[in-house]
Amino acid sequence: MEPVRELMRSVETDAGKVRYTLNLYHEDFSALYPGMIRYTVIVMAGELMIAVFRTNSFEYSPLVPIAAENVSMQTADEWEREIRNNPTDFIQNHRQVLPEPPIVTTSDLVVIQGSPRGDGNCSILARWAVDAAHELGRTAQVIYPHDMDIRCCIGCYQCYNSGSCVFDDDMGSIIGAIKGASLLVVCSPVYTNTVPGGLKLVIDRCQAYHAERVLSGGRMGQKGLVFSVAGRKGEENFTCITHVISAFLRNLGIDPVGEILIDRVDAIRDIRTIPGMEENVKMKVKQHLVPKK
Repeated sequence: MEPVRELMRSVETDAGKVRYTLNLYHEDFSALYPGMIRYTVIVMAGELMIAVFRTNSFEYSPLVPIAAENVSMQTADEWEREIRNNPTDFIQNHRQVLPEPPIVTTSDLVVIQGSPRGDGNCSILARWAVDAAHELGRTAQVIYPHDMDIRCCIGCYQCYNSGSCVFDDDMGSIIGAIKGASLLVVCSPVYTNTVPGGLKLVIDRCQAYHAERVLSGGRMGQKGLVFSVAGRKGEENFTCITHVISAFLRNLGIDPVGEILIDRVDAIRDIRTIPGMEENVKMKVKQHLVPKK
């Protein structure tokens, strides 16, 4: 999505043989979030970009007595003074350190096992999905969020400035795995009518990947499946699960293509005792993974 960009200020300064240009842009992201405005300050030394500052209106809560526009204009004023007084020091002090991009680990199938129980029914579903991929000669990996270091999203919206999260933890590897997958399967039990906390951490923190896609584009054609188990009887137990996970998939440009919802597991106990269930799960996975050539 290309924002509507307007130039708010442009200042040129000659220092020795170099011409420095400072531009302040107003970028309208209302097509993404109503009312979101991003401000970008860029300093060029000739054709070389030497400093960038970005802030957006969603970073500042109602109780914070500052606004993105004021912060960007103050930054532009400070940088202009620094460039005029000592451009060499400015370059040293504001040299760009770009964040390391997530390592993309390519697997045909990625399963997010959202249950904290490593030996429960969601683990069985995950294993069946992996077996289906292997039977087709495809690669697969399983992600266990509850065993990983994942900070909660703090709603700072700074990912919409840079396309990356401010936290450096295990989410980078999870996003890298999601990027490389042809098919993403999300396995989740029903916890108080929704997903468990560890899985919700992943869903919320993938907002940084959504921001990256908004700013830089992303892979298309990926597919997603939802596998879920509920203790009680009735499909209504899965309403929140399917809504939350489908929204998560769509937010990342992944097309939800199906689901398997198993209720009454408190009584059933072990889903391996359900006739035809393993075959049903494998068929669902194979339907969206073609055999390896």
